[in-house]
Amino acid sequence: MDGILIINKPQGITSHDVVDFVRKRFNMKKVGHAGSLDPLATGVLLILLGRATRLFNSFTKMDKIYEATLTLGSMTDTGDSCGKIIKTFSCGNITESKIKEVLEKFIGKMRQVPPMVSALKYKGKPLYKLARAGIEVPRSPREITIYEIKLLEFFMPNISFEVKCSKGTYVRTLGEDIASALGCGGHISKITRIAIGEFHIEDSVFLDKINESHLRAWQ
Repeated sequence: MDGILIINKPQGITSHDVVDFVRKRFNMKKVGHAGSLDPLATGVLLILLGRATRLFNSFTKMDKIYEATLTLGSMTDTGDSCGKIIKTFSCGNITESKIKEVLEKFIGKMRQVPPMVSALKYKGKPLYKLARAGIEVPRSPREITIYEIKLLEFFMPNISFEVKCSKGTYVRTLGEDIASALGCGGHISKITRIAIGEFHIEDSVFLDKINESHLRAWQ
């Protein structure tokens, strides 16, 4: 069985958990995902089955669209609400016009340092495992592109925004940078990937509903 599943990943599980679920559901070993989502995140997760796993690099290069909520006033050790609060801030004088002005400055090419809590590897070990052990290692900045970013809603302390970005963009880091530019720390409290390339959340299926009819051609 070869094909692509467009999964709407639920909150609270890892991308690898989804892969394991699909392996058991279809009773096959050759299953992988194309671009992980954090446990906090929901939305589009592409699962590749059989010979479709050969397409991994093609899918990871695709642009993504996310909807996220940035909560101002506190930074966490993970950059999102799954972590421990490490610093708090007073966030007065934040206005909608100021937020829009700051968001505008993030459009274009930029260099971003990947967070420690990520699946990237350092000397063969995933960074998130090193982070759990209290170890921090140097990470080289990577060039990313923010194509579009727009404010969806602002109700203090939460800023909801939509961003279309290139491969390698960490929305948690982007959120922290936006909060910093506003003169106030913050962390991502909600995130949904609504598209990977041409694959949109409207076309996705929940885990408990998947069957062979949801497989798409892999060529």
